Amino acid sequence: MSQPDRLSPGDTAPEFSLVDDTGADVALSDFLGKKVVVYFYPAAMTPGCTKQACDFTDSLDSLRAQGYEVVGISPDKPAKLAKFRERDHLTITLLSDPDKQVMRDYGAFGEKKLYGKTVEGVIRSTIVVDEDGKVFLAQYNVKATGHVAKLRKDLKLNNADEEPR
Repeated sequence: MSQPDRLSPGDTAPEFSLVDDTGADVALSDFLGKKVVVYFYPAAMTPGCTKQACDFTDSLDSLRAQGYEVVGISPDKPAKLAKFRERDHLTITLLSDPDKQVMRDYGAFGEKKLYGKTVEGVIRSTIVVDEDGKVFLAQYNVKATGHVAKLRKDLKLNNADEEPR
């Protein structure tokens, strides 16, 4: 097992085309001209991943108002993602990466510590891609809880409950 290559600000974000929970193809290039938060999570409908997806959904309107879209990527099959969306009323884009190739391309799959053991798996990560398809921010091994609030702070975005000045 090896440490994946991580992306850094200024890198060109790897292009991808994955299937969403409705079976439609979604590509990174679909978002050119917009900023997009691409986040990787281990499994739909688990407690941490649910918390993170709900936090992104709750923030989506205010993120969109500031020019951001949100895409969540996991190894789950589209049918499970559809159940996840329905169960938790998610409004973010959910994409399926069953062979984990996009995760590898983004440095979000590889060696990680889990309960003190080294295992290979999905590394909870968030990559913010700018309007030109370049990495603006790359965060690895993020916490599920409180991550969206931290991300907003790191991006210098006002909070949802504050009026823009």
